[in-house]
Amino acid sequence: MTAIAYEFRPGRTRQNLFSGLLKAKSQFGGNKEIIVDGDERVLTYNEIIQAAFALGSALKRQTEKGESVAVMLPTGAGAVIAFYALQAYGRVPAMFNFTAGSRNLKAAGRAAKVTKLVTARRFIDIGNLQPLIDELGDSYELIYLENVKDGLTLTDKLAGGLGPYLPSLFKANPGHKETGVILFTSGTEGDPKGVVLSHENVMANVEQVRAHIELFPEKDVLFNPLPTFHCFGLTVGAVLPIAAGIKSVFHPTPLQPKEIVKRIKKYDASILLATDTFISQYARAGDQGDLNSLRLAVCGAERVRDETRQMVRKKYNIEILEGYGATEASPVVAANSIGANVPGTVGQLMSGMEHKLEPVPGIEQGGRMFVRGPNIMKGYLRASSPGVLEPPKGGWHDTGDICTVDKDGFIRIRGRVKRFAKVGGEMISLAVVENCASAIWPDNMHAAATIPDPRKGEQIVLLSDADSVNRPDMLAWAQNHGVSELSVPRKVFKVDAIPVLGTGKIDYGAVSKLAYDLAGVETPAA
Repeated sequence: MTAIAYEFRPGRTRQNLFSGLLKAKSQFGGNKEIIVDGDERVLTYNEIIQAAFALGSALKRQTEKGESVAVMLPTGAGAVIAFYALQAYGRVPAMFNFTAGSRNLKAAGRAAKVTKLVTARRFIDIGNLQPLIDELGDSYELIYLENVKDGLTLTDKLAGGLGPYLPSLFKANPGHKETGVILFTSGTEGDPKGVVLSHENVMANVEQVRAHIELFPEKDVLFNPLPTFHCFGLTVGAVLPIAAGIKSVFHPTPLQPKEIVKRIKKYDASILLATDTFISQYARAGDQGDLNSLRLAVCGAERVRDETRQMVRKKYNIEILEGYGATEASPVVAANSIGANVPGTVGQLMSGMEHKLEPVPGIEQGGRMFVRGPNIMKGYLRASSPGVLEPPKGGWHDTGDICTVDKDGFIRIRGRVKRFAKVGGEMISLAVVENCASAIWPDNMHAAATIPDPRKGEQIVLLSDADSVNRPDMLAWAQNHGVSELSVPRKVFKVDAIPVLGTGKIDYGAVSKLAYDLAGVETPAA
């Protein structure tokens, strides 16, 4: 196998997303199979473009140019086609998180001034989402893909048939600085914010990742079970493989370890997108050799535990490349790479990016990281000020993370600013507390939180789904490994499950509420 030598060039980013699709079709051939859906349907570039033009032509009659239109679909060809269908005619897809609940989705819609929502009846039925749809029906005009397909006109069909060959007759051509997509923060710390990404932001991140990680278009197969409402699943899981000529196999949910292992083996997937939580589940679900086709797994969203890395390498000889991202960065900020993979770090910054660390009182090592580059968002939208863009000051995005950067540029994340507890006058990282628990009970999930303490200001508690979790074992481990006893939680609670978001991240908002309930402490007013 030979990878295409790739270098980040800003000139390649100055195009809109649909033009990027057309360029890839020209480069790799319209008949190249590029997507495998969850139902094993295989689509070529030509078929994606035909479907996008036909669907986009139909949606054009129900929407206005420049309008933000919600897309609520599972990971798969339908989501990709709907995404590009709106792009083709100058509409802006706003990717809705169907696990977020009606309150958050209504707030997201207000922020982005969304009035129409594209979804599918089959998805609603399979996902048991009718109660959610019933609650959203009074806020959005619901557009079902099945109805659109049944109502395609001759004009729509002509657009689909001729679009791949005469695209200039049909498609809009927004500038690369214009809004390409809107995604949303999780809403665990208040209403979700709209994150406005330009065409250039997303295309820049695609080019950055291509320059950072070796890809082999003629051999690589990427397996993506991550949701397209999450920026990692959208940019790296859908737009990147299409732009790079790499076949991608979609799976509608990351929560089916046995099915995912079977499909990875069936398609000889060589690259897996995952989180620590998900890849550890897949590794356990598979038998020796089931994942041998994978040459690397790209993991983000949460820290990769040493236990996970060792298990995956020992059982399958898979290299885990840990990365670091934020929706506001389209999303990849940094990543390890083959030949430059330092466990415990999230790798080096993407090409074209710069960083700065600002001191944080009480924290001696590292600082609060700010990043700037061509992939950094246009700005936020808030439900309190619908449609009003809040650009990052000076182009700098505040990650909210405490980081250190070594002389070779490798970044270590010590924790989020909001995930430090002040105990006895010292700043304690809740991530360290969780790491201690993971070292003792590596097969379980753990989440640390704080509750008020009348003497020390704050008190750390741990929630865990490990049956044998207990404080004495954690105290002994800390003493034997030189970890401050302040990092040992004052209280430990066994729970049935740790709350997680649809993206696989721990839902720390829900964890905090649960910790208050278990400790018998009144939850502070919002």
